[in-house]
Amino acid sequence: MEQFDFTLIDWSRAQFALTALYHWLFVPLTLGITFIIAIMETIYVKTGNVEWKKITKFWMTLFGINFAIGVATGIILEFEFGTNWSNYSWFVGDIFGAPLAIEGIMAFFMESTFIAIMFFGWNKVSKGFHLTATWLTAIGSNLSALWILVANGWMQNPIGMNFNPDTARMEMNNFWEVLFNPNAINKFLHTIYSSYILAAVFVLGISAWYLLKNREAALAKKSILVAAIFGFIFSVLTIGTGDESAREIAKSQPMKFAAMEGLYYGTDHAPLVAAGILKDDPIPENAKKKDFFFEIEIPSALSYMAFLDGDAFVAGIHDLVHGNEEQGIMSYYEKMERGKIARQALTDFKLAKKDNNEAQISKLTAQFEDEDFLNNYFAYFGYSYFDNPHDIIPSVPFSFYSFHIMVVLGGHFLVLFMVVLFFLYKEKLHQMRWLLWLAVWTMPLAYVASESGWIIAEMGRQPWVIQDLMPTMTAVSNIDSNSVIITFALFFITFTALLIAEIKIMLKQIHIGPNEGGH
Repeated sequence: MEQFDFTLIDWSRAQFALTALYHWLFVPLTLGITFIIAIMETIYVKTGNVEWKKITKFWMTLFGINFAIGVATGIILEFEFGTNWSNYSWFVGDIFGAPLAIEGIMAFFMESTFIAIMFFGWNKVSKGFHLTATWLTAIGSNLSALWILVANGWMQNPIGMNFNPDTARMEMNNFWEVLFNPNAINKFLHTIYSSYILAAVFVLGISAWYLLKNREAALAKKSILVAAIFGFIFSVLTIGTGDESAREIAKSQPMKFAAMEGLYYGTDHAPLVAAGILKDDPIPENAKKKDFFFEIEIPSALSYMAFLDGDAFVAGIHDLVHGNEEQGIMSYYEKMERGKIARQALTDFKLAKKDNNEAQISKLTAQFEDEDFLNNYFAYFGYSYFDNPHDIIPSVPFSFYSFHIMVVLGGHFLVLFMVVLFFLYKEKLHQMRWLLWLAVWTMPLAYVASESGWIIAEMGRQPWVIQDLMPTMTAVSNIDSNSVIITFALFFITFTALLIAEIKIMLKQIHIGPNEGGH
C-alpha cells in the first residue's frame, strides 16, 4: 500500500465525484423531459389545439437551457478518464471502446441532429416531421445513456471478456454478453425511469407554482395531467427495476448489499431496515449486536428482496470478511491469497517476456487460459493489493443513508403523483394550496433522490473501480497531485457558476412564462 500516493488518489476521486455529481444535476431532466415534450407535441398534432403547441414550446425552452449546460459538464467528465485515470483507461480500453464509440457515433449524433430540427424546425418542416424529430431527440438522449450505463454496469459486474497477460489489458470476447449484462440492463432501466420521475416532478412543481400565482392556469393543468400520469407510471416501474437491481447487487456485489442495509452479521429470515439511525461505523470484529440507535424492521423482507425467498440467508459484512463455511462464503483473507497468486503469475510472465524465456511464456500463457485459474485465482486479482481486509469495506453510513434516502423519497413521489391525480380528477387541485406547495418543494427532493442513487452505486462499490479486479488506487494516472488539486478548484468554481447561471436563467424564463418569452 505504501507505493500509492493517497493524496493523489483522494483528490482524483474527489474531482471525478465533483464532476459526476454536477453532471448528474442536468442529465436526468434531459432524459425525462424530452419524452414529456414529445407526448405534449403528439397531443398537439393529434388534436390541432394550439394551446398544446404553446405548452410544448414552453417546456422545450427550459429543456434547451438544461441541455446546453449538461453537455459542458459531460465533456469534461470524459476527458478526466484520460488525464486522471489513465491506468484504468489502459486496463479497460478494449472493453469501453465499443459502447462509448457507439454512444458517440450513433446516440449523441442522433440526439444532436434532431435537436436542431426540434428547436428551429417549427413552420419549416411538416408537423409530422417535426414530431418525429422530437421523438428521435428523446430516444437519442436515452440511447446515449444506455451505452454509458453498459460501460458502468460492466465495471460493477465484469463479464464477456478475457485478460491478455501480454498487454495486461481486458479484452472483450462477447459483445452481447457485455451489452446484456444483467447489472447494466437493470441499471439502465432504473436510471432512466427514475430520471423520468425527476422530470415529471420538475414539470409538476413549476405548474403548481403557476396555479399558486393564479397564472397560466390552462398550461399548468394540462402540464400537471401529463406529468402526474407520466410520473405515476414510471414510479411504479422504478420500484420494479429497483427490486431487480437489489437482487443483482446481492448476487454480484454482496458487500455493497450488506453495507446498504448496515448488515454486519448475516442471518436467515433477514429483516429489511425500513428506517433507522446508525449508532456508529464499527469495525466488524468489535461490532455490537445492536448497530442502530433505532430501526424499523420488516421481518424476512431483506431475504425476500435479495433471493425471492423469505427464509434465505443474507451475508453480512462479517461473513464476507471472515468467511462462512456453513454458507459456502469464501473469506476476504482467502481471496487476498488467491489474488496474490494470480498477480505473481503476471509478474512471472513479464519476467519471462523480458528474458525471452519461451518455455515459461508458453506455460504461463496456458495458465491464463485455464478456466480453473481464471475462476478461482484471477477472479480475485484485485484483492492482491490489500493487506487488511477491512480496507475492502465501503463506507457503511454513506451506503446506508444514501440508499434509504433514495427509497423513502421514491415512495414520496409515488404518493404525490397519486394524490395530485385524485384532486385533478375531482377538479379541486387548484383549491389544495398545501398540495401545490408540496409539489413545488418536492422539486429539490427529486434531485436529492437522484444524486443519492448515484452515491450508493459508486460509493457502495468502493474500493473497486472494477469489481474484484481493479482497486481504485491502482487506476489513477501518475501525475502531480497539485495539478489535480488546482483543476479541482477550477472545476468547482466553473461548475458552480454554470449551475447558478442555469438556475437564474430557468427562474427568469419561468417568471416570464409561455406568453411573452416561452416561444
